[in-house]
Amino acid sequence: MTSRTRLIAAATVAAGALALAGCKTKGDIVVDEGVGITAVHGACPAVGIPDYTGDITLFSVPGSTDANAIDLVAAMTNLRSTCNDQAEKVSATVGFDVLARRNDTSAARSVTLPYFVTVMRGGRAVVTKRVGSVTINFAAGQARAQAHAEGSAFIDKAEATLPAEIRERITRKRRAGDSDAAVDPLGQPDVRAAVARATFEVLVGFQLDDKQLAYNATR
Repeated sequence: MTSRTRLIAAATVAAGALALAGCKTKGDIVVDEGVGITAVHGACPAVGIPDYTGDITLFSVPGSTDANAIDLVAAMTNLRSTCNDQAEKVSATVGFDVLARRNDTSAARSVTLPYFVTVMRGGRAVVTKRVGSVTINFAAGQARAQAHAEGSAFIDKAEATLPAEIRERITRKRRAGDSDAAVDPLGQPDVRAAVARATFEVLVGFQLDDKQLAYNATR
């Protein structure tokens, strides 16, 4: 699993979220009037699919990666999340659809695919990982099918909350002429480390073996 991920902010699960990228919302860090930063670090995690784990290819010939031997291709889409940060444990539920296509449509078939739900902290540390499965059902003669699956994650709210002193250093307005007006608080090692410790992500993807992951990365 790579550190490069396609992330969707937990507070912006609508399909048009990118259109709102210029708006200040919970979880954003934005420049305020050119001097100073407004940061509202929410406890709800971002959600995303790590690169190369959002699709899976099965082959009819064991060990083959030839295009003529492709049996089934499935992809995750419509990733959505809901979050409750009102309790001591922040709970996040992640839902997604799996769209699948098969080549041999002669008979009805069910295919079960494994997926993972991982909580990452600071972009590097794995906090928890759970493995689930989703079953795709094809009727006889049907080439395409889809299914829906969900996963959940829990995060300690205290650990996902910035310390008050760090929050004040980040959000304090700085005026031109102030001694620290040109200092980026997020560039200071202790602030950057505190933000990383309080930053959690919930990552979802297919549970792939090394060969499947390599196939996705190189095709």
